[in-house]
Amino acid sequence: MRKPLVAGNWKMNGSTESINKLVKGIRSGMDSVKNAGIIVCPPYVYIPAVVELLASSGIAIGAQNVAKEQLGAFTGEVSACMLKDIGCQFVIVGHSERRALFGDTNAFAAQKFAAIQQGGLTPIFCVGESLEERDTGKTEAVVQAQLEAVVELLGVAALDQSVIAYEPVWAIGTGKTASPEQAQEVHAFIRGWIAKQDKALADKIQILYGGSVKAANAKELFSQPDIDGGLIGGASLDADEFLNICKAAG
Repeated sequence: MRKPLVAGNWKMNGSTESINKLVKGIRSGMDSVKNAGIIVCPPYVYIPAVVELLASSGIAIGAQNVAKEQLGAFTGEVSACMLKDIGCQFVIVGHSERRALFGDTNAFAAQKFAAIQQGGLTPIFCVGESLEERDTGKTEAVVQAQLEAVVELLGVAALDQSVIAYEPVWAIGTGKTASPEQAQEVHAFIRGWIAKQDKALADKIQILYGGSVKAANAKELFSQPDIDGGLIGGASLDADEFLNICKAAG
């Protein structure tokens, strides 16, 4: 049975004061969360502080981006081995904002995926379509191409040490949410596509939904058979809201 998982992507938000308050709020409510794994993904500069604040809490730490190299003359970049050194366990890769705003192609995201695993961390690999792609019936083709980039580079077995997050681009930060049925349809497609290559892997891989998840809609989304939790954006910046989403997952 797949364990539910909720990851909070804080994006480029926070200050020392606000993050201290947020982390303490999440930690203080952890006793009410049952049976769900939790990850928080702060901006790079706050990761060491969050690692310290969450020591022995059972909450894992992730980063929001990574270089495709491990070491060298790459000014401004941060590598997977560095992230592991400061206490990270996960890294988000292929997020739609990285793809749209910073030009991360399918191939580049796959290279980062490889670098994350080489550095001893677990990728949270994001896939998803734009509104135009959905309206023109290209959802499955777009998602498949994003997955294929990783499989062609590393083989399907690489997905065994990863988490997948389906995030319809049209439902991120817009207030729009895919209906539970729409989300389940794509999750089932992803699991089915993997199953054609490795049924055992498909049965156990966690596939999260990301797209304006809130406490109010989390339970219905997470009740779908192929949705194993969520990649949460704005709602993860409110401790009570985030904890209620985690409760819904558990």
